[in-house]
Amino acid sequence: MRISPSVRAALVPDDNPMHPEFTCIYLVGAEGRQSLTIDSGEAIDRYRWFLKGYLAAVEREEVAIAAITHHHSDHSGNLKWAKEALGAEVAIPANGRQLLKGRIPATVTSLRDGDVIDLDGGVRVRILATPGHSVDSLCYYIEEEGVLFTGDTLLGSSTTTVWDLASYRRTLQRLLELPNLRVICPGHGRIVRDPRERLQMYIDHRNMRERQILQVLEGGGALSSWDIMLQLYPDIDPRLRRAADNNVRAHLKQLADEGRIREYPGIPRRPPSPRAVARAEEHARQRDLLIAKARKLETQKRREELRRQENPPTAEWKEPPRYELIGTAADAAR
Repeated sequence: MRISPSVRAALVPDDNPMHPEFTCIYLVGAEGRQSLTIDSGEAIDRYRWFLKGYLAAVEREEVAIAAITHHHSDHSGNLKWAKEALGAEVAIPANGRQLLKGRIPATVTSLRDGDVIDLDGGVRVRILATPGHSVDSLCYYIEEEGVLFTGDTLLGSSTTTVWDLASYRRTLQRLLELPNLRVICPGHGRIVRDPRERLQMYIDHRNMRERQILQVLEGGGALSSWDIMLQLYPDIDPRLRRAADNNVRAHLKQLADEGRIREYPGIPRRPPSPRAVARAEEHARQRDLLIAKARKLETQKRREELRRQENPPTAEWKEPPRYELIGTAADAAR
């Protein structure tokens, strides 16, 4: 998908509830010349095949630099592969090196706020330090074309998780004030064609969540972040509860830092007894055995069904019927 004269997007379908619709890989640069990739997906084959196939079949170009927006593995998992298989230089956030330990080649380029990547054809990509979703989050901006790459700082189909809310709110305000902003290319989800409206929506959403949390606390009594989360997100997919709780925690931390709420230390729980641990482990083992057995039976059932379709069982088999034209040539002559 072409986004602007210098930007193409490879949208990889994704069924992860945290990555609605797509995980996005972007190629930046003048067509037919060496490119910059921004993020390259998880360290699994489908992302590598998708990118390599896209380069070979559509772009017919090479990757000069493989950069990332932050250290999370669904964005940085293929950095070593990009170096080895594509011959790309690897570029990472300057403060993300320790967070990427084991996932990067020995030699990398460090990117800092204000740096500029100059590509062939006069394409200039400016680096913006945008902490909030993670400590090392970066955005990339091509001001001449109005294209902003946000990673997980802003998503295309949902809100995002936040590590530090105060930093995140400053980041959103900074992005809102960028000159010539026309389109946002997120790390997951659809391309955003109304960037300023979406950024303002994110700001308004965080303000709304803050008000809701304060309203819950006004009910009296001390509540945990989990208690608050269950009240704010009563119908949330259980798989997303931990992420929602992390967002509530980010709000509570900022409110506590500002002196607007009081934080009480949690009460340490008594560790489970060795017998309870052993029971839990045995229960998990039996559950896994049952799941494996059920999967095996299901696989066998599917294979038997395929065999019946291809080769009907002998006991059920009979010679198939035969067919001929009604009447013969002699009959017709009569």
